Amino acid sequence: MPAGRHRASANAPDKATVSVNERILKECHDLYIDNEKGLATIANGLDLSLLAPRKKINVLLIGNHSAGKSSFVNWYVEEHVQKTGVAIETQGFTFVTSGRKRESLMGQATLHLYPHFKELKDFSGVVEYLSTEISTSKQKKFSLVTFVDTPGLVDGDMKYPFDVDETILWLGNRADLIFVFFDPIGQALCKRTLNIVEKLNEKQPDRIRFYLSKADTAGHESDRQRVLMQITQELCKRPGLNKAGFDMQTIYVPSLTDKPAKCANQIEEVCKEIEKTINQTIQNTLNTLEKDCQNISTLIDKKLKEDGENRSYNLWARIKSFVFILLGLVMPFALILSVLTKQGETLQRLIGENMLETLHIYTTPVEKLWSSIPARYYNHFIIAIVLFSFLLLTLAKFTGRLKPTLSRKQQRVLSEKKNFVQTVVHPKRVSIIYHLLTHETEGNNVLFTKHAVFSHNNSHTIFSNYINDFSV
Repeated sequence: MPAGRHRASANAPDKATVSVNERILKECHDLYIDNEKGLATIANGLDLSLLAPRKKINVLLIGNHSAGKSSFVNWYVEEHVQKTGVAIETQGFTFVTSGRKRESLMGQATLHLYPHFKELKDFSGVVEYLSTEISTSKQKKFSLVTFVDTPGLVDGDMKYPFDVDETILWLGNRADLIFVFFDPIGQALCKRTLNIVEKLNEKQPDRIRFYLSKADTAGHESDRQRVLMQITQELCKRPGLNKAGFDMQTIYVPSLTDKPAKCANQIEEVCKEIEKTINQTIQNTLNTLEKDCQNISTLIDKKLKEDGENRSYNLWARIKSFVFILLGLVMPFALILSVLTKQGETLQRLIGENMLETLHIYTTPVEKLWSSIPARYYNHFIIAIVLFSFLLLTLAKFTGRLKPTLSRKQQRVLSEKKNFVQTVVHPKRVSIIYHLLTHETEGNNVLFTKHAVFSHNNSHTIFSNYINDFSV
């Protein structure tokens, strides 16, 4: 298959405009991926695995065929990037994302673009049905979103060229949001859809949002309420989905309506849900950045401390080993010298009379010990000395085992990495938070966090509290 094909865009990008949120996520991402001083590179040298934060959130769209998933994507992007129709148009998985030029990518190129989805190649037949649509649109929050449009789900004898259920479940576990679309005139109660939703709800209940799509085609209000009731009842029959506060909003694409619809359209709430998730992702990314910096600093401190302890241990090990070696050699050596001193004339010619007298002085204790031993025990005594010396030398070998230590260069590199994290990365995070705060409080807007409310007038005075709040 061709790796990609170019298309002209109906929605030309603004002049390289980059939103504050987009810049923040990109800056955080860049702090990880630098080949020399990126956090991921530093962590890898410390046997710590770190994943660079994604620059966009993933929104998984699932539902029966003709549920309006592709139409919603086209409406959000404000560009016709996905085919729509009553037929099952989306037969594979399509990633819709923003980029600098309009382009379409196929299987392997898609996995290259999304390395964190590379495990999809383990699902038989899936790669051939992967594609990516890159749009230059900057509408809404599209520059921070990747939509994953899934095949329309149907019951019956419909055969998929891959395990569609398991693939959707795998993608759902890696999505930031999961939108489930039900339409009022199609197979709204498709069992395959309900089964997948029930399984996704077991692990990702907070990420799932339910929508009645094409609500304007449901007829009168009473008909629409009846459809909502039927879908809600069917969902609530599933134990995992039977929960308090269940909500299903009604939406439809305004541009597809020829005449004013009489039902409420909550499609803008979907946009707010996406924006809310983006904001939460930014805060989570900054929190993760702080934790990763702390983990790296802690690991470096631990390695340097461990290296200091190993050096201290090695010093004592060398001292103990030297003592055992000295004791293991001194007795045999003294015994040999005492024997040699008895060879008076020969030894005197070799080393001189003065040196011979000195040797006599030092070997006198050994000679006395030797003379006190009966002649019949000489061999036993020599064997005992040899065995004792061997024992001492063996102890010297075991006590002299050293622990690995860092070279001075390695110590310096670790210290430099810690200093880089503390003096470059951490201040960068603080700077990012400050810019985020400044952006959010422009025009007396209000930014809510767990412990404080920030307005433009008092943003600088409580900035430190805001930073602490991000670390909670």
